Amino acid sequence: QVQLVESGGGLVQPGGSLRLSCAASGSTSSIYAMGWYRQAPGKQRELVAGTTSGGSTDYAESVKGRFTISGDNTKNTVYLQMNSLKPEDTAIYYCYANATIVVIKNTRLYREYWGQGTQVTVSS
Repeated sequence: QVQLVESGGGLVQPGGSLRLSCAASGSTSSIYAMGWYRQAPGKQRELVAGTTSGGSTDYAESVKGRFTISGDNTKNTVYLQMNSLKPEDTAIYYCYANATIVVIKNTRLYREYWGQGTQVTVSS
């Protein structure tokens, strides 16, 4: 089992910055990917940014150049630095972690874990 605790959300003016943190505990050695999704009112949940244990990263087109995902393996924590925030970034941000259950013939079976979500509001 993996537990995820998020922090760092809040209210910020357009153009401002926030840093979200997601701390993992439990069976952290099985985690191979972590990242962030967000969900705005009336919209589907979308991937914002993700990173793997191999160091690869992926970003939504709408946040490229503004958001940066990073991790601290010693703290089992992933961060999302959000700069140049826009009103359309307003959403609940959810941390996720994918943990390997077993690998069979190069196919990974995994379980996905979610944090409780943290509200980010960008408004003047």
